[in-house]
Amino acid sequence: DIAARIAKQMKENSGLVTKEDLAAYSPVARRPEKTTYRGHDVYSMYPPSSGGVCIAEALGILERFDLARAGHNSAAGIHLIAEASKRAFADLFVYAGDPDAVAIPVKGLMSKAYGAKLAAGIDPARATPSSQIRSGDAKVYEKDETTHFSIVDAWGNAVSATYTLNGNFGSGIVVDGAGFLLNNEMDNFNSNPGTPDGAGIIESEANAIAPNKRMITAMAPTMVFREGKLRLVTGSPGSSRIISTVLQVVLNVIDHKMNIQEAVNAPKVHHEWMPDELRVEKGISPDTMKMLGQMGHNVVLRGPMGSATSVLIDPATGKRYGAVDPRREGLAMGY
Repeated sequence: DIAARIAKQMKENSGLVTKEDLAAYSPVARRPEKTTYRGHDVYSMYPPSSGGVCIAEALGILERFDLARAGHNSAAGIHLIAEASKRAFADLFVYAGDPDAVAIPVKGLMSKAYGAKLAAGIDPARATPSSQIRSGDAKVYEKDETTHFSIVDAWGNAVSATYTLNGNFGSGIVVDGAGFLLNNEMDNFNSNPGTPDGAGIIESEANAIAPNKRMITAMAPTMVFREGKLRLVTGSPGSSRIISTVLQVVLNVIDHKMNIQEAVNAPKVHHEWMPDELRVEKGISPDTMKMLGQMGHNVVLRGPMGSATSVLIDPATGKRYGAVDPRREGLAMGY
């Protein structure tokens, strides 16, 4: 019945999806990808979402630096995050795609050896222009508007869920009699490789439109464990800024020892390789921004990004602390 309603709505709005298309489609369940960071196990989403692998690659680079000593949101610390992000995003835009349609060197991108190689190319005192950064050969390291919520129940079961319509209200079309909106996720394909999409993301041929192919996303629902015990459940909306938001929540908790509300509230920064600009939220001090500019970064002050709805579990007591992000409406509550 639902398929018939969708097909009817498509036909009435010049859509292309038929009932036969829907019958031929099935969802795919994939195991989350795992990396480690300073003694923690970090699990996040597998491709075609690019978020999990991109975060893992950035963590592999940043593990080579002492972020705690650099200081939270210091010029030195932000510089390292930006440089790691540029290199991870440069790989994302070349390799990201549907793993059923293209070969993605996931293990190579997430490998510690590859992270060490990329870290060695970072100058701690000077920004590398994005024009000089190219995707690395991760293959040689191979072995064989979005919504997010985080839940941990009384028995320790946890959910990190991110779902999206893409644009605001998706396509703006509600399926008659079904009560849900149709998305406009086709924009997440790269219709013209080498040029920016609606979110400003430049992608390669790997994410080009093709029949029976899934588009990439930046979604990154994430869980962090320590010695086998769940420590953190997090995720965020925000297109490509999802990756930076989730990455910095993880860094804030592990490196900077913040409580979960501090980690969520803290001003975030974002660099996605191209365009070559370091986007910062309000709250980063003018002195810090000036120093980043002197290091070679093109610093741009932008509005809020992301909304990292998160739960932190105290390893000693098992107590669960929820944090709602003040950047959007939301609610943190126990039951």
